Amino acid sequence: MKPVHSLVFVLLAASAAVAQAQMSKDDMSSMKMPAPSQQAGVMMTDAVVQKIDPAKGLVVLKHGDIPNLAMPAMTMGFDVADRKMLDALKPGDKVRFHVEVVKGKPTVTQMETAR
Repeated sequence: MKPVHSLVFVLLAASAAVAQAQMSKDDMSSMKMPAPSQQAGVMMTDAVVQKIDPAKGLVVLKHGDIPNLAMPAMTMGFDVADRKMLDALKPGDKVRFHVEVVKGKPTVTQMETAR
């Protein structure tokens, strides 16, 4: 690394440390952690459980638009990445879920009950 680049890096690191040290405890307490579903940019979609087939690892959801798959709102069945997700579900439950294409199939990778 060139000496000038090293100096710039050190100055930036030092100024960041000073800025963090100046943040008061009150400032930090007002900061809110994002909900687990909002962390790392995971897009969650609202849905209503229509049917569950634990033996096949399948859940049928009436869902809203799924932006990360460019899928419009509809009712369809999804595989689930972990069959344990189905344990507490029953038809009519409102959920929020995230789906990814796994092995060529739309698969629910995260699911939580909606509030």
